[in-house]
Amino acid sequence: MNRRTLARRAQAGFTLIELMIVVAIIGILAAIAIPQYQTYVAKSQVARAMGETSSLKTNVETCLLEGRNVPNSNIPAATQQAATDCNLQATASSILTGAAQGNGSAAPTGTGYPIVTFGTPSTIVATFGSGAATALTTNGSNTLTWSRDADGTWTCASTVNDKYRAKGC
Repeated sequence: MNRRTLARRAQAGFTLIELMIVVAIIGILAAIAIPQYQTYVAKSQVARAMGETSSLKTNVETCLLEGRNVPNSNIPAATQQAATDCNLQATASSILTGAAQGNGSAAPTGTGYPIVTFGTPSTIVATFGSGAATALTTNGSNTLTWSRDADGTWTCASTVNDKYRAKGC
């Protein structure tokens, strides 16, 4: 091998145009993938809130059967309950906002509880908060509500954008 051949091999690499093409391809893929990922995250958070609030329906039913109609988010074990207190045994969620109800344990910073009201209808309302996807935190389009009619039938409604809404709601 002569000197010229060795010099060419040492300089082998990518040209500027090849690098620009790779950067452009990565940019196009990112422009498509990031919005899809954000939509996926928002959908999964709506499904999560639906599951978290749905689990409270059993506790609400039990309280209604026992004549307890004062909602308490999560009463600590040592706290004395009144005859009308309903211990919802709710857990604070990082994607919701809402203060503890009644004598319930205060929610840790950055979390919130679903809000329960008794009556006709009885409702469980989850309001998306600071830990939720940005698309879910706009006032007026940030709630998921379970409603119980006088016959005991639960229905789900949501104000979130249709593309994020869970199938069962």
